[in-house]
Amino acid sequence: MAGRLASKVAVITGGASGLGAATARRFLEEGAKVVLGDIQDELGAQVVGELGLDASFFHCDVTVEGDVANLIDRAISMHGAVDVMINSAGVVGARGPISTTIAAEFERTMAIHVNGCFYGMKHAARVMQPRESGAIISLSSIAGVQGGRGPHAYAAAKHAIIGLTENVAAELCRYGIRVNCIAPGSIATPMVAKAHLDDHEAMEAVVRELADLSPIKGRSGMPVDVANAALYLACEESGNTNGHCLVIDGGLTTGSSSRAPFYSEPQLFLAEGGRTGL
Repeated sequence: MAGRLASKVAVITGGASGLGAATARRFLEEGAKVVLGDIQDELGAQVVGELGLDASFFHCDVTVEGDVANLIDRAISMHGAVDVMINSAGVVGARGPISTTIAAEFERTMAIHVNGCFYGMKHAARVMQPRESGAIISLSSIAGVQGGRGPHAYAAAKHAIIGLTENVAAELCRYGIRVNCIAPGSIATPMVAKAHLDDHEAMEAVVRELADLSPIKGRSGMPVDVANAALYLACEESGNTNGHCLVIDGGLTTGSSSRAPFYSEPQLFLAEGGRTGL
């Protein structure tokens, strides 16, 4: 199926690399026009040069409300509407034990993830409400679904994004606006390569490592997996989906594992006192 986003306009923060750039590519394949925002100006210009005439880039620091508002307004002035808002900007941020976490680093992590999503939702709602349509999609993480899956500040921020998604969805549904989020596991992006291997360019190596760790044997999580999830949540195929967190992790948070489970072979019924069988 092609053309699922024909004539639609999508604004994507964090669009210069990683999941944001992958989503932009996927949306363009389905007929959308994309407006990307990021603090990586040189990389952003390079990406839109590769993506073609239906893509544009503007500097946007998501911790600055005026930058996010300006990105939305640029999309309106260029294309007349914003149909889809993707809050994708993110960092790993503050790392280390809670007893030594630096407050300024914790606050900066929260500002990028939580404030960035808040500003994106706020200004997308501003232009979507009069038209009574739109889809807002934010990037959470399995660290926002289950404890122990990421650094403290990152986990706190990703939990907050899910809560904000559910609350804003409950408000904006009356205007025909759907608000959802995506919770990826480890995906083969430069940021994950840096976190796992201390080398943001080691993409082949991180794909191999994630494939070895994946519950689905040999299947690394890839940026296109998240882009496809965003596509589903952006188009009419998910027209009755609202306030949902779509987990993309190969089943990791449900206990799935590529190792043989304890129930992989037939066993006798186990009863009280260690007795077996009926």
